[in-house]
Amino acid sequence: MGRVATMLGLLLIGGASIARGAAAQDVVADLSHHLIAITTEFTGTAVTLFGTIEGEGDIAIIVRGPSEPVTVRQKDRVAGIWINSASVTFEQVPSYYSVAANQPLERIARPSVLSRHGIGLNYLRFPVRGDLPRMTLPGGEAEDPEQVTTMFREALIRNMQDDDLYIDDLGVVTFLGPTLFRATVEFPANVPTGQFTVSVYLFRDGDIVTAQTTPLVVSKIGLGAEVFDFSRRYAAAYGLVAIAVAVFFGWLASILFRSPR
Repeated sequence: MGRVATMLGLLLIGGASIARGAAAQDVVADLSHHLIAITTEFTGTAVTLFGTIEGEGDIAIIVRGPSEPVTVRQKDRVAGIWINSASVTFEQVPSYYSVAANQPLERIARPSVLSRHGIGLNYLRFPVRGDLPRMTLPGGEAEDPEQVTTMFREALIRNMQDDDLYIDDLGVVTFLGPTLFRATVEFPANVPTGQFTVSVYLFRDGDIVTAQTTPLVVSKIGLGAEVFDFSRRYAAAYGLVAIAVAVFFGWLASILFRSPR
């Protein structure tokens, strides 16, 4: 793996040098591989990114999974029973998110720049679907809508962090020379499938000079993938088959474990 990564880095340097002869590019980057294959034995993996920059600057790398709506529910205890008392549905929520940089983000750019591009967990924002729930403070006053949105957004991010799908530890971008850099992106065993985007941002003087986005596909393969695909394409038939299998094994268990009279 190290030898392959080194070769890739050298190819990037050569490619960047050729590109300068025609049209200079501020940043050129690529991944060690563009497909993560999930099998029944998948326990997580890592992908290496190599790149070069033209001149000086700071690098931030954002990896996003496919976006989807997510509903966050608040539970309250009523008469000794926990029930859902309020909920907020967010749109365009990345199913996976991680960030890496060559130094702390606050040293790279102003908060307004990071917030505008959603770089860093503290600057992730999601559109809200529908109306916000009415919530009151202990004194009986209505809570500010912005506070309600922030509270549910932070709860969403905490839930994703608990599932290891939002990486709160800032990954490290390492410069191997004046222009060559590399970073390693970790993916947990429960990484969602779909097309990911790996975005490389080049900063100078606190502003984004340029950015490059590379696709990364996470896909199931083997028997598990076929079963999953069948369940998505033919949900009704899959449900009937699952019921039939459950009934058969229930009947078989009753025969095998029947007590002798």
